[in-house]
This record gives sequence, C-alpha cells and structure tokens, in this order.
Amino acid sequence: MTKYQKYFQEMLEENSELFAEFKLLHDKYAINPEEFQSELNNKGEKILEIIRVYEKNLCLKSTSSQYGKFASNLSEKFWDAVRGHFPKIDFVGVQ
Repeated sequence: MTKYQKYFQEMLEENSELFAEFKLLHDKYAINPEEFQSELNNKGEKILEIIRVYEKNLCLKSTSSQYGKFASNLSEKFWDAVRGHFPKIDFVGVQ
C-alpha cells in the first residue's frame, strides 16, 4: 500500500462515523443536488477540514525530506483517492 493510500485509509478509519454520515448525504446529493446542496455545504466543510489535515500531514513529511519535489504529486494522488470515494466532494461550498 502506498503512502497516500495509507493516509487515506487512516483518515477514513479514524473518522468513520463522520465519513459514514457524509457518504449517505453525498449519495443523496448525487440523486437530488438542489434539495441537498445546503446540507452538503454545512456538513462538507467539516469533512474538508479533516481531509486537508491529513493531506497536510502527508505532504509535510515529504516536503521536509529529500522528496519535496514530489509533494504536489502526492497531494494530487491523495485527492484522487478522495474523489474516487466521494465523486461530488468538489461541490461542497457551491451556491
């Protein structure tokens, strides 16, 4: 398992209840975006904060080592994993 996958799994496991609730809301949003947009925005903000903390921790360790030039690729792969699990995550905050 790669480093970003490890961080992604760790994030999901340590915050399993929050992500389970968000997954249900996310799936409802995928079916009916207009009805669930405001709820997705409210609950999605907390989820985005958690994701950004794990992304920061993942990249922080890489930037301080000799592999700093790969940190942006690592971040992108981490976000690809997030988007693979939550395809509509980019719609959090949309008005």
